[in-house]
Amino acid sequence: MATADPIPVVSAASAASQAHLLVTVAAMAQEQFENLLANVAAAFPADSVLVATQNEFASSAFPALRVIVAPPTNAAWASTAADFVHAFQLAREENVRAVLMLGPGPGSLTPSALRELANAVLASGVDLALPRYTLPPHAGLINSAILYPLTRSLFATRIRFPQAIDLGMSLRMTERLAAAAQRFTSASQPDTLIWPVNEAIVAGYAMDDYDVGLRALPQPAETDVNAILSLVTGSLFADIEAKAAVWQRPRRLPPPRIFPDEPLRVESAAEVVRMVESFRFAYTNLQEIWSLVLPPNSLLSLKRLSVADPAAFRMPEMLWARIVFDFLIAFRLRTINRGHLLGALIPLYLAWVAGHINITAAGTSSERHIEAVAAAFEADKPYMVSRWRWPDRFNS
Repeated sequence: MATADPIPVVSAASAASQAHLLVTVAAMAQEQFENLLANVAAAFPADSVLVATQNEFASSAFPALRVIVAPPTNAAWASTAADFVHAFQLAREENVRAVLMLGPGPGSLTPSALRELANAVLASGVDLALPRYTLPPHAGLINSAILYPLTRSLFATRIRFPQAIDLGMSLRMTERLAAAAQRFTSASQPDTLIWPVNEAIVAGYAMDDYDVGLRALPQPAETDVNAILSLVTGSLFADIEAKAAVWQRPRRLPPPRIFPDEPLRVESAAEVVRMVESFRFAYTNLQEIWSLVLPPNSLLSLKRLSVADPAAFRMPEMLWARIVFDFLIAFRLRTINRGHLLGALIPLYLAWVAGHINITAAGTSSERHIEAVAAAFEADKPYMVSRWRWPDRFNS
């Protein structure tokens, strides 16, 4: 419940204390806001940080912290183009050195996590600091199946969450992302997703990711996986298309780092059966669309999968990489309506998820399987580059 007190106007005396870090946060419930301010106060000296909030209320619990009003946006579950534009405007006005942009519901981020992301850009020469979240088993699988392997293979980066909702950014990184976002806000598309990792690669800026532990991720208002996958994957496909001149150049992947495996979890067999049945139904009904996108060898492999027993069902890593690459090519060529194209990818994604659950239930950790998938994407990048340059070569 909002309090009656507005966010106070910062006096000239208090403004004279120059903050180094701007922390931007979306609107949230009063209790969550108090919790976030407590974490910020524990993470940073009060005179070094400025909090910009979309809340309509103020907190009196931490009077030493400077709190200012940030322009409202529609960021319900991920930062949007408008958020990046506003963050840079505030950073420039307040003359800060870095920005810590926190997505919706950041109260679960510990003070040490906030400090690590901020210090990376304030003291370690990193322009973009991204979190490596610890998520429950089988959470964030759109990222694991598509976003991470695609970004890793094409842009040669090991950033585990390329669409992370919390970011530490240098001032020049914030400016670059705002410039990229400005094109969408000028076109009346303020809710468009921006891909910071890809922008950092194009600019040649330093970036890294940092283990921040558990993070309660906000859920989209539209919980239908079909809508979410189409929105996020379509946005990434479009960004890859715009940056084709960059990712086609040879790049060396950074060496891997070792992270602990997460505990195994056995998913309900009924859930796997449901996903496999959805794939089989799509195999019967989407042949015409799939045949416009996928080469004969992939279609033959899908035919074999359509009769596989659900308990032994598994999408081979190389087949999945080839499917995603071919859908990306079809997206670029507008082989069919893009909405229909992304809809036709959904049952194939569910087939991958069913296989992923079976693999982890058999004893392979989720992270090990995801790394194997990413390696398959890397190995197949020459195919992607060749098809991008000569799209008709592989139609037979």
